[in-house]
Amino acid sequence: MDSHLKSEPIADVKGETSSRGTSSSNSHPVRDNGHGPHDRELDQAYWYVHDSGNAVEATPVELRRLRRKIDWWIVPIMFACYTMQFIDKVSLNYAAVMGLNQELKLKGNEFTNAATWFFIAFLIAEVPNAIILQRVPVAKWLGANVVLWGIATACTAAAHNYATLLTARIFLGIFEAAIAPCLILISSQWYTKSEAAPRFSIWYAGLGLGQIVGGIVSYGFQQVKNPAFSGWKIMFIVLGLVTVLIGFTTFFLLPDTPMKASFLSESEKVMLLKHVAVNQTGIRNKHYKMSQALEILLDIQLWLMVLLTILISISSGVITTYSATLIRNFGYKPTTAALLNMPSGIVSIASTLIVGYGVRHTSNRWAWIVACCIPGILGGGLMSFATGTKAGQLAGIYLVNSITATLIVIYQWTGSNVAGQTKRVISVALVSGSFSVGNIIGPQTFQAKDAPEFIPAKITVLATQAAAALIAVVLFLYYVWANKRKGGTSTAAENVGLPGAEEERMWEDRTDKQNPNFRYVY
Repeated sequence: MDSHLKSEPIADVKGETSSRGTSSSNSHPVRDNGHGPHDRELDQAYWYVHDSGNAVEATPVELRRLRRKIDWWIVPIMFACYTMQFIDKVSLNYAAVMGLNQELKLKGNEFTNAATWFFIAFLIAEVPNAIILQRVPVAKWLGANVVLWGIATACTAAAHNYATLLTARIFLGIFEAAIAPCLILISSQWYTKSEAAPRFSIWYAGLGLGQIVGGIVSYGFQQVKNPAFSGWKIMFIVLGLVTVLIGFTTFFLLPDTPMKASFLSESEKVMLLKHVAVNQTGIRNKHYKMSQALEILLDIQLWLMVLLTILISISSGVITTYSATLIRNFGYKPTTAALLNMPSGIVSIASTLIVGYGVRHTSNRWAWIVACCIPGILGGGLMSFATGTKAGQLAGIYLVNSITATLIVIYQWTGSNVAGQTKRVISVALVSGSFSVGNIIGPQTFQAKDAPEFIPAKITVLATQAAAALIAVVLFLYYVWANKRKGGTSTAAENVGLPGAEEERMWEDRTDKQNPNFRYVY
C-alpha cells in the first residue's frame, strides 16, 4: 500500500523524528504495568521490548516490508469503518430527497433538529469515551460500537414520525462517537509521526468514498416503487446490515495493540515497537492520572485545536447534511440531485490523499490546512453570491468539500503532539467532541424561513473557513514558540535504541509538557 515511502529520517527541522528498530524471536506475554510505583510510569510496550531479549538492529528494507504488512492488515479495516460511519451518518440527507420528510410528515425545522440531535448525542457520548478508552481494548471497543450503530441505522427504517426518527438518530450518534478517538489512537500506535499522515488520510478517504457510494445507493433505492415499504426504508436496512458485518470483522481481526497482533511474529512486534518509540507518546497504559487530565485545562494548543475543529466542522456539517438538499433546490429532480452529489466525494478523496502525502514528505501541517481552506472560501463565495447560475452554485458545493481534508490533519496533529496516556485519550475525545459542536451549529444555520436559497448558511461557510485558516497560522506560531522554549534541537533522536535508562525514558508515561525531549510537529 505504501511500499515506496522513504525510510523515516532521524530528525528534521519540524521536530519529526524516527529511528531504526530491533527484532527478537522470543515469545512472551504482555504484562500489566502495575507492579510498582515506577512500573506505573512505564508503557506496556516497554515491558514487551524489555522482556524480548536478543534484540538486533533492523534494516530500512525490513522496516519497509513491515510497514507494508501492517498497511494491508489494519488500514483496510479502518477504511471500511470510516466509510460506513459516514454513509450511515449522512443517509438521512439522502433519505430526505427520497421522500422521508413527506412520509414522516416532518414540519418546520424538525429535519434540521433530527440532524442536530445526532451530534448532540455524539458530543455527550465523548465524555464516557474519554474514560473508557484508557481502560478497555481500543479495537474491541471500536468493533462493538460499529455493530451497535449498524443496528441503529437499520432501526431507522422503523421510524414512522418525528419522535421515532429522533430516537434512532440519537442512538446512532452515541455509538458513532467512538470512531474518531479509536482510529486516532489505533493509527498512532503503528507508525511514526510522519509515517502516520498518509495512513490517516487513507482511512479518512472513506468519507469521500461514502459520498460517492451514498449517491449511487440513494439513486438505486429511489428506483424502488413500493408504497408498502419505501425505498429509503430498504436503504437503511441494507446499510445497517453491511455495517454490522464490518463491525464483527473489526472486533475479531483488528488488534488492540501491536503487542497483540497475531499477523506479526515476535521479532516483528519488537522491531515495530522500537521503531515507533521515538514518538514518545506510548502505546498502552491503563493507569488514569488526574494531573494529566488537569494539564489539558491550561494547554493552549488543545484549545486552539478545539476552536479550529469547530470552525472547520461548521462548514462540513452544512455540506454533509444538506448538500443533496441544496442541489435539489437548484431545480434538479431527486434522482439527479443524488448523482450530482457524487463529485463531492471525488474532491474529498483527492484533497485528503494529497494532503496526507504532502504532510508525510514536507510536514507543514498548518500550511496544508490553509491550502484546503482557500478553495473552501471560494466555494462559500460561489454558493452565497453566484445565485443566478446552477453551474456556479454546484462548483461552490464541490469546492467546499476540499475542507474535509483539514479534519484529518487536525486528527493526526492531535495524535502527534499530545503525550501522556490519560491526556491523549481525553484530548482525542475532546477534539472529536469539537467536531460535534461544529456540526450542531452548522445545520442550525439552515432555517426553514431562509429556504430555498439558505443564504445565511452559505455565508457562514465562507466566514468559518477564513477564520480556520487564521487559527492554523496561530497554531504554527505557537508550536514554533513552544519548541524554542524547550531549547534548541530535539535530543530525542539520540535516545532511540539506547539501552537501559535512556530507552526506558522514551516509554515513560509523561505528557508533552513534562517531557523535555518532546518536540511538537507543525
